[in-house]
This record gives sequence, C-alpha cells and structure tokens, in this order.
Amino acid sequence: MKRLIHILLITFTSLVAMAQDGPQTNLPRIKLQAGMYQIDAQVAQTPEQRSIGLMYRAEMPTHEGMLFVFEQPSAQCFWMKNTLLPLTAAFVADDGTIVNLADMKPQTTDAHCSTKPVRFVLEMHQGWFAKKGFKAGTRLGGTPFKP
Repeated sequence: MKRLIHILLITFTSLVAMAQDGPQTNLPRIKLQAGMYQIDAQVAQTPEQRSIGLMYRAEMPTHEGMLFVFEQPSAQCFWMKNTLLPLTAAFVADDGTIVNLADMKPQTTDAHCSTKPVRFVLEMHQGWFAKKGFKAGTRLGGTPFKP
C-alpha cells in the first residue's frame, strides 16, 4: 500500500510539473477590435493564468494574442522568461486606449512596464501593432473596454 501511494504521489507530482512546463491554450477567448482588424485573444485573468501567459508557446496565429486582465489599475511589468515568441505588449487603459507599447525579446527577464496604471495588457506578435500603424493613443474595442 505504501508503495502504491508513493507511485501515485510521484505520478501526481510529475503531472503537475508537466502542466507548468507546457503552454496554456484552453483559456477563454474574446474578440477585440483594433481599427478594421479583429483580434482573437485568450484571456488570462487569474494570478496563475497571468504568470504563465504565453510561456512555452512555439507558435501562434498572426491574429491571435493574449489579454491579461487585472483586478485594478496599477503599474504592470512583464518579462519573457520561458517565452519563445517575440512579442509586443500593449498596456491598455480601461477605455481601450493604448498607453504604451513595449517590444520584448524571447527568453529574457528584462522588465517592460506600463507608463501609467492599467488593468489590461494585450500581447501580440512583435511588430503586429507597428505594421498596422497602431501606437500609444490608439483605441481598442471590445467588451472589456466598455463603460
């Protein structure tokens, strides 16, 4: 019996470790608008979901991203530990206005922070915002940004 419990404990511990070492791809999704473009964003809203973010993702369609939702506006800082894709973070105010953008290099721990308190951060492929002509002051649309 002790041996069985030991094996079950090792198996459970291994499953938990594997879950933390893989991408999270089953988060809820939401549609956002950026000008004439539509974004299919996964929504990371719990502390665990936000801490994993887009880590371990080897690929992501061009029109997809991840929206990080925080409980209240504050200075938000992001890094790229265990993140394989080059990303741009858009720090977004409650009304959907992009406060600032930050290009982030894969697998680095450099801090990329909002210049003002925000509740939302939208990560997209690096260069996506620039290619579409979006910059600080551009307003995004979608359910999270409605009054």
